Amino acid sequence: MSPGDWALLVVLSICWGGSFFFIELALDGFSPLTLVFGRLSTASAVLWIYVQSIGGRFPKSARVWGMFAVMGLVGNAVPFSLISWGQLHIDGGLASILNAPVPLFTAVLAYRFARDERLSAGRGFGIVLGFAAIIVMVGPHFLLGFDAQGLGQLAVLAGAFSYAVASIYGRRLSELPVSVVSAGVLTMAAVIMLPPTLIFDAPWQLRPDLMALAALGGLALISTVGAYLIFFRLLERTGATNVSLVTFLIPVSALILGGVFLGERLDWWAFAGMALLFTGLAIVDGRLVASIAAKRVANKKGGS
Repeated sequence: MSPGDWALLVVLSICWGGSFFFIELALDGFSPLTLVFGRLSTASAVLWIYVQSIGGRFPKSARVWGMFAVMGLVGNAVPFSLISWGQLHIDGGLASILNAPVPLFTAVLAYRFARDERLSAGRGFGIVLGFAAIIVMVGPHFLLGFDAQGLGQLAVLAGAFSYAVASIYGRRLSELPVSVVSAGVLTMAAVIMLPPTLIFDAPWQLRPDLMALAALGGLALISTVGAYLIFFRLLERTGATNVSLVTFLIPVSALILGGVFLGERLDWWAFAGMALLFTGLAIVDGRLVASIAAKRVANKKGGS
């Protein structure tokens, strides 16, 4: 990738890592369901305008919109709600780390449900290492007794699993323009979130302050719309494999934002788990291992 592409990748990690930071601030004025609905409805409206501005066309097929609804449920409504609720009980930095196993869940699901995906011994070891990291991060709370913080951690992990399900299902929509898919999926997710928000949250009774409103705006415009548009550009220029590197950068961005602006500090076991997780992700990704092997072969040839 070019230096410009790397710069965009870092910006994308800040946008997505910033979502945990914005959620933390917005939860002071919004309940989780209302926050998610506000995020989805605002972002979908902006993306509709964007699609129209570039001459995009939305499909008329009821079948396609039904697929948008499924994607909106498992890829947005469910994980956004679980992560937002989880952050009522855990800091955004820890939530970002617990969200990072998405590629691990995706690799397992792809092996089970996608016939074109194979699970090598190396990737299998990386997955085992990644799940060991999850145990390290979640384990202390279960050893000390199941509490609200433990539930919050499980909620974020469940959100990560939902993202993985969406990534497998989303392959069915690969023939459509990604901007159209994103706008359609976010729209259906907002529609899905409207009834539970009205029934369980009574959003008209909320009185969010300016900080919470600004955080909602940042969540919708920066961490959703802005992130999608950068993601589209990187996907087109560098490919899905290179874009997946953002997985390693998102927790770092979230930890820096939470530490600098919110004073968040994580326990040692969270960092130990993150180190194990990143090692597992690197093995599953395969490029680091392949690069080391190639250098060893080159050194042997040079020595001979």
